[in-house]
Amino acid sequence: MNQTDIHNNVEIYQTNYRGEKPYVCEECGKGFSKKNRFQCHLRTHTGEKPYMCKQCGKAFNTKHHCQVHARIHTGEKPYICKQCGRAFSRNTHCRSHERTHSGEKPYVCEQCGKAFTTHRYYKIHERLHTGEKPYACKQCGKAFNTYRDCEVHERTHSGEKPYICTQCGKAFNTYHDYKVHQRIHTGEKPYVCKECGKAFSKNSRNTQCQSHEKTHTWEKPYVCKQCGK
Repeated sequence: MNQTDIHNNVEIYQTNYRGEKPYVCEECGKGFSKKNRFQCHLRTHTGEKPYMCKQCGKAFNTKHHCQVHARIHTGEKPYICKQCGRAFSRNTHCRSHERTHSGEKPYVCEQCGKAFTTHRYYKIHERLHTGEKPYACKQCGKAFNTYRDCEVHERTHSGEKPYICTQCGKAFNTYHDYKVHQRIHTGEKPYVCKECGKAFSKNSRNTQCQSHEKTHTWEKPYVCKQCGK
C-alpha cells in the first residue's frame, strides 16, 4: 500500500468517526459518508441499473443486489437461523426471522408506539403518519408508499403477470393472488370461522371467511345512501 492509499484510508476513517457526510445528493439532500454509497443512491434518481443477472436479464443498481438476486437461481441460502435451522439467501432476512423466536421488536414508532422487527417495515409504517409516497408510477403518476406496491400497480399498465401456476398455467400479477389461487389445487383452507369452525381459502376484506362470520353477528356494514337499508 502506497502513501496515497494510506492517506485516503485515514481520511475515510476520520470522516466515519466524526459522522461527517460530505457527499450530498442534489436531488433530495440526503448525505453520505462514503462515495460508493452516494453513487449507488444517485442511481435511484437516474434509474440507471448497470448490473444485470446473467440468468434472467433482470437489472439492478448495485452489484450487491445483483449478487443477492442470483441466489434465486442458484438456490444458495448461506444464512442459517440459530434457533430452528431455517436457511435464508439474505442476512437481513435471517436476522429478522430470528426475532420471531426472540420476540424482539427494536424499531418503535415515535408517533403511535407500534413496534417492528425490521427497520424496513418501521420506515414504511412511518409514511402512514407523514403521508409520504416516494414511489410514483411512470405511466400515470400515481404515488405509493412502498416500491412493491408501485411495482405491482405498474403491471396493470404493462399487463405483466410473472407468477404462473404450475398446475393449470393461469398467470397472476401478484405473488399473493398466485398463492391464494394455488389453494384451489391443494385444497388448503387456512382461515377458520371462530363461531362454527367452517374453513375458507381466503380471508381478505369482504370475502369468504370474514363475510361468513357476519352471518353469525348479523353485521350489515353497507348501507344504501338512497333509502338507508
